[in-house]
Amino acid sequence: MDRREDVLNQPPPLLDYNVFTSDAALVEAFAREAPGQAPRQLVELGSLAGGQDAQTWGRLANEYPPRLRAYDRFGRRIDEVEFHPAYHELMRAGMEYGLHAAPWAGAEANAHLLRAVKFYVWAQVEAGHGCPLSMTYAAVPALRAQPLLAAAWEPHLTSPAYDPELRARETKLGATCGMAMTEKQGGSDVRANSTRARFLESGPFGDQYSLNGHKWFCSAPMSDAFLVLAQAPAGLTCFFVPRVLEDGTRNRFFIARLKEKLGNRSNASAEIELDETIGVRVGEEGRGVHTIVEMVNFTRLDCINGSAALMRQACAQAVHHATYRHAFGKALIDQPLMQNVLADLALESEAAVVLLLRIARAVDESQTDPAAGIVKRLGTAVGKYYICKRAPAAVAEALETLGGNGYVEESILPRLYREAPLNSIWEGSGSVNALDVLRIFAKDDRAADALRAEIAPALDDARMREAAGSLFAQVRGGTPDAAARDVAERIALLWQAALLLAARSDAADLFVETRIAGRWGRTLGTLPHSAALGRIARRASPGELVEYSST
Repeated sequence: MDRREDVLNQPPPLLDYNVFTSDAALVEAFAREAPGQAPRQLVELGSLAGGQDAQTWGRLANEYPPRLRAYDRFGRRIDEVEFHPAYHELMRAGMEYGLHAAPWAGAEANAHLLRAVKFYVWAQVEAGHGCPLSMTYAAVPALRAQPLLAAAWEPHLTSPAYDPELRARETKLGATCGMAMTEKQGGSDVRANSTRARFLESGPFGDQYSLNGHKWFCSAPMSDAFLVLAQAPAGLTCFFVPRVLEDGTRNRFFIARLKEKLGNRSNASAEIELDETIGVRVGEEGRGVHTIVEMVNFTRLDCINGSAALMRQACAQAVHHATYRHAFGKALIDQPLMQNVLADLALESEAAVVLLLRIARAVDESQTDPAAGIVKRLGTAVGKYYICKRAPAAVAEALETLGGNGYVEESILPRLYREAPLNSIWEGSGSVNALDVLRIFAKDDRAADALRAEIAPALDDARMREAAGSLFAQVRGGTPDAAARDVAERIALLWQAALLLAARSDAADLFVETRIAGRWGRTLGTLPHSAALGRIARRASPGELVEYSST
């Protein structure tokens, strides 16, 4: 007897779509921030990201996480990390499209903005491999504090070739760079680090030191080199630690174990031990935090990016499901309450992407305009705090939209959900970034003026004007540390609202009415009734192709 049954009332897989061109909010935001710039690479990468191959790579890289191979079969210590081939395919594509360092390799217009959009598109395939891509991107400007070292390594770090083998620098087609700052006794308080650095000699790329100690979290331990903090005689100092030395021998860099993490399964995170490990000093002794902070700021930008990408992919999955799934005589997307939930998810996603792209444009502008550096620093701290905080709630709501199907691994939503808290923890927790916002205002009198200029075009709206007045009064009066999260959140919401209003987005009025004026509940799906709800929900559909004009 034939036991096969027709499958009814289930959506088709979300495959073979263009992650870029089907995202109206992204396409429009890129056109505003980079008017006239052709998106050829974005369209190409968007097509690859939505295809069967890439989606399979993402799944397999998480189903078969990396394994530590501490020794080879002859008993020699090798400290290598073994990955599924799918992981290497993800890395190969990411580097081919320049997600790791393209802005530092050429003079392309809006290079950091373009790279941010690529990262946003590709991160929707799989989040874990974004870690080594992000750290390599962030390492280059920090490395430039030691020009001889940068001259030797930068061509390899900016190469679009993916070369996962541990070999001497000169034999590498391309290279990646990781980071190791935190220790078990200190965590975010890196000044409590106990790893010691002892001067050895002046080498071809700068002063060489011997490092001894441990790191509780070493991100991407399979990388070719790392930026590491250690205590030198003059204080905490930054060092560049290659896995393989110039003569081809392995540096004394030992992987104690790989972390078993909640999410981010495809990416290896390790505890490492440094035992007479060779490191080249980067920057001045005692100025390690100052030297490495530029790397941290760029990785924080990618934390914002990764969270925004998770929200977009979760929203796309939810809207796609609701478009095809019927209940009580209607498609879910036509049911008023579900429409409210989907529209609220779309508001969160669009608000995240417009702020992300504004910050990325400020990174480009800051290369030639010091004033834009204030916008970059403030935006990075504010976005890292707020957008990363919104991701877990948004992904959880999207998962629930699929009901029991969303709780099943094959739906992708469980992977997104496990990933969602991560970016708020890495590169400084939420509280650390909220406190950074206060420090920016305290240290730079121009910060308040920069923020005011960002939201000024929206202040003809009485709701925005009232909220802005209250915020600036608090900032001028001095903000206690205990209120740091409140201030960071209010800045983020005002900034997002201003960007949406300037874009004349269909979502703008509802965003202001709920996030600024307060007509909103404590959960998603509590928007006031509006005829715009259906339009906003459908606009977020990944099934719609957006016509893009580069003129």
